[in-house]
Amino acid sequence: MKKYELIESEEFTPLGKPLFQIKALRGFAEIEEGELGGFVESEKNLSHDGNCWVYGNAWIYEDARVSGNAQVYGNAQVYGNAQVYGNAQVYDRALVYGKALVFENAQVFGHAKLSENAQVFGKAQLSGDARVSGQYRAMLAYLDNKD
Repeated sequence: MKKYELIESEEFTPLGKPLFQIKALRGFAEIEEGELGGFVESEKNLSHDGNCWVYGNAWIYEDARVSGNAQVYGNAQVYGNAQVYGNAQVYDRALVYGKALVFENAQVFGHAKLSENAQVFGKAQLSGDARVSGQYRAMLAYLDNKD
């Protein structure tokens, strides 16, 4: 059973493809029926299963996928072939892209950027202005770039 529908918006990806705002078709977790969410390029970006959701001005596009109970919110963007799943959270102005993975109870937030094949999982937190790319794997760590 579908949990949301796509509504036309005035937002476009950097490559000029239209983004659609999501609207809840039924209540689940803390989401109420009719509640507006963030923006996706298509239904392939956000699973209809679990309690995953995109909030506020967050964008999910290209072949990126949010599933499970994951949450993406604030002005965060997930794109490319990136995946956010489990109970993971991506928020603030964080960017997750390439083939990056955020899963389990991990959090990526602030102005952090996670790209290429990097993975953040377990209870790891990537925050501040941190940049992680390549084959990096962070687990049970707190990564913060505070000057």
